[in-house]
Amino acid sequence: MRAKILYVTDLTYPARGRRYGDEDAFLTRRLRDHFDLALCHPLDAVALLDAFDAVVVRNCGPVLHFQTEYDEFRTAATARGTRVFNELTGRADMVGKQYLIDLTSSDLPVIPTTDSDPSSLPEATKYIVKPKLGSDSIGLRTVTRDDFTHLSLDGQTLVQPLIDLRYEVSFYFVGRAFQYALYTPDPAHRWELAPYEPTEDDLAFAQRFVDWNAIEYGIQRVDAARTASGELLLVELEDLNPFLSLEHTDDAKRDRFVQAMTSSLSALLDR
Repeated sequence: MRAKILYVTDLTYPARGRRYGDEDAFLTRRLRDHFDLALCHPLDAVALLDAFDAVVVRNCGPVLHFQTEYDEFRTAATARGTRVFNELTGRADMVGKQYLIDLTSSDLPVIPTTDSDPSSLPEATKYIVKPKLGSDSIGLRTVTRDDFTHLSLDGQTLVQPLIDLRYEVSFYFVGRAFQYALYTPDPAHRWELAPYEPTEDDLAFAQRFVDWNAIEYGIQRVDAARTASGELLLVELEDLNPFLSLEHTDDAKRDRFVQAMTSSLSALLDR
């Protein structure tokens, strides 16, 4: 018998520059070749868990909009031993942005980040201030150097220098296997993406963060910035429900991604 998959998504979420419904319509159409599959809104997931063999969490939008229900989902899925894709063991955006501080403290290539000591950051003309549990730029603001010197931090807010960058680039993985990369030729237009051919050094950079994270079954997106000096710095590691921008890839890469996702789901079900 074919496995039953509960595919959690919000097809109508008004995402800026992205069409959640289109991406999930494509993926579910392809996944139905291998699984019995039903879609549900994230608010309905807990009530439906027991009727399915596994749950795929995809384009739900920021869980800040339904934090209580999301916490209930995590608790219920953990208690019941539900197979969840992505696994609920992620150490990055899945549990907030504390990891950016931890990675900074470990001297890894990440945009310098603090939640307590602004004086530890490199000097810049402007700084980014955002909530530790933020997502999708919710609560993000830019402050000047003068404002920065008077900034009072409460432990729930992150501060980073606004760096001079050439472009942003994202690396997409299923499990720990690289699939494709996309970048923003114009950093001012975040969702106007183009295919990117990574170098060996680029892939080693991205692989380092994917290997650091505690997810074997799921999809991860490593977002990085290429600085004016040419180095890559981590912007974020999205390990909850990363948008995939599949429409900016070609047929071969989309086929490869679907095959990888199908294989990873099948391995999770067999675990």
